[in-house]
Amino acid sequence: MFGIEMPVLLIILLVAIAAGGLAFTVLFPSIETQNKSDQRYKQVKRAETDIKAIKMARENINKEAKRRRSVQESLKDLEEKQKKKVNYSSPPLKIALYQTGWGINVAQFYIASLLCGLALAAAALIIGTPLFVVAGMAVVGGLGVPRWIVSFKRARRFKAFLDEFPNALDVIVRSIRSGLPINDALRMIATEAQEPLRTEFKRIVEAQQLGMTVPQACERLHENIPMPETSFFSIVITIQAQAGGNLSEALANLSRVIRDRKKMKAKVNALSMEAKASAVIIGSLPFFIMASVYMTSPGYIMPLFTDPRGHLILGASAIWMVMGVLVMRNMINFDI
Repeated sequence: MFGIEMPVLLIILLVAIAAGGLAFTVLFPSIETQNKSDQRYKQVKRAETDIKAIKMARENINKEAKRRRSVQESLKDLEEKQKKKVNYSSPPLKIALYQTGWGINVAQFYIASLLCGLALAAAALIIGTPLFVVAGMAVVGGLGVPRWIVSFKRARRFKAFLDEFPNALDVIVRSIRSGLPINDALRMIATEAQEPLRTEFKRIVEAQQLGMTVPQACERLHENIPMPETSFFSIVITIQAQAGGNLSEALANLSRVIRDRKKMKAKVNALSMEAKASAVIIGSLPFFIMASVYMTSPGYIMPLFTDPRGHLILGASAIWMVMGVLVMRNMINFDI
């Protein structure tokens, strides 16, 4: 029984193998064709994907090139505008009075200068000084002292503005990153910042209400506060309005640069403090010597004040003293 079944099984196995070989022979061309079709389809899809990536890369490059050209054109326009404007580092008297924040006009300034000159001349006349000294005090009081006060007040206001300007930039950056528009950020500074930032940013907001754009209003900030930092601020706002870009990142970088400049200036002041102390001591030494000589031997020093030759010596000494003070001041002052 077992011997009969074995041949049958072998025959069945051989028939199955033959049928499989025949089927493979018949179906192999179609299977190979299908595999080639799949490979070709994948190659075509990959080529399309590469073409799209190349197109996107070219478009990004073109956009970046257009943006770079736009930024360059904007910078050129701003440079031309700056050249056409008044030199606000040494402005006319009217603009200087406006930048002090006092709110006085030129006529009021001239009246105050006249009163100051008359007061100093009267004080010199009461003391009993010669007439040419009285005339000199009148000139100094009428022309020198009031303009020096204006310059001092102007520089002090600029310093106060620069001390608070990085904080205002940080507020603007946080406002923009939280989703607020630039107009609301400027309005926030105009209502909550300290002086003189509050006044200057309030002028920006009022200029926008009168129809000016944000870049134009920010350019007026540089006219009121002629400093490199306000110029950078107006340039950043103008470029962002014309060419786009990440405004919050640019303002954050500007804030960091201003703080770094402030730290560097403080470091330089600390390093030059010894030279400043020496300059103060050297500059005050003649007055202490004169006072000590007057207290010990008044008759020895009084000819300087009573004799015309003494007046000449005092005048020449004052000129050389002023020249020495100015030279020391230029030696110990550094611009950063």
